[in-house]
Amino acid sequence: MELTPEIKSKLDKLQEKYEAMGQDMAAYLDGLLYADFLTYWDYIHLDTLLSLQSPKTPFPDEEIFIMYHQITELYFKLCLHECKQIAEHSALTVEFFTARVKRINAYFNALTSSFDVMVDGMEKEQFLKFRMSLLPASGFQSGQYRMIEICATDFTRLVDKSKREELAGASIEEKFENIYWKFGATELASGKQTLTLKQFINKYAAQFLQLVKDREQTNFSILYTKFLNDGQDVSLLAEELRKLDLFVNVEWPLSHYKSAVRYLERDPVDIAATGGTNWQKYLPPRFQKRIFYPFLWTEEQLEEWGKAWVLSVLKTIKK
Repeated sequence: MELTPEIKSKLDKLQEKYEAMGQDMAAYLDGLLYADFLTYWDYIHLDTLLSLQSPKTPFPDEEIFIMYHQITELYFKLCLHECKQIAEHSALTVEFFTARVKRINAYFNALTSSFDVMVDGMEKEQFLKFRMSLLPASGFQSGQYRMIEICATDFTRLVDKSKREELAGASIEEKFENIYWKFGATELASGKQTLTLKQFINKYAAQFLQLVKDREQTNFSILYTKFLNDGQDVSLLAEELRKLDLFVNVEWPLSHYKSAVRYLERDPVDIAATGGTNWQKYLPPRFQKRIFYPFLWTEEQLEEWGKAWVLSVLKTIKK
């Protein structure tokens, strides 16, 4: 093979690279020569990935339940990957910000549109049996989902709506004590914190609090406002942020609500969720009124938040 000027140039650059590290380029070339070819299954650790399903019961549909939740967490990781790029960008632009939020919306669109794979893919009788072996574990305990919320908005917006105005100027720690999801993990009978919630707080509280501090000036709401105040065109960014608001605070909770109604609603008394969470009041968006970007919505839209979506879902389920 002819040693073309292009190849020689690349070899010279490699030589410079390894000399800067105090290394011998020839040794690295030997390593490249003897290394095995990379395979698809090794690159994505396919065998490991396919071995990560460990059902607790003999019901075959439990494996569907496990795999779908694993897929969900991988999508959440993709979202957090984009959140980090936005927050830690050394010279953030509106265009970069918009493109990355658009990616996050694509991930949530895939999630919400695929939720029926699990809802329609499990027999109700099997689910109601194997779910009792999962106590007190619950999808409520998804730490990554809470991290996405923290990255997306001012932390005050995640305070329970009954305390939001009162605690607007409070410390991060005090706001965390009144974060909305703690009120959704109380025992239906006593009103006390469920074991599900206690486990969750014990595992993630320190991590959540640190992320809140890290994103205090780099959450999406703050960054959007900075660009707006600088007089930049944020129209496309605003459009993507509105979509994100709906995906995270309406569409995704309603996907779970639809599932809960199908599997857990029973006359005259509804079945409790595996973690004992109060899903009837916790999941519907119109009860929580959790809105990341209230400044991007009209008064009427804020007042009717989530109502139309809930009614449409209930209408679909009751057919």
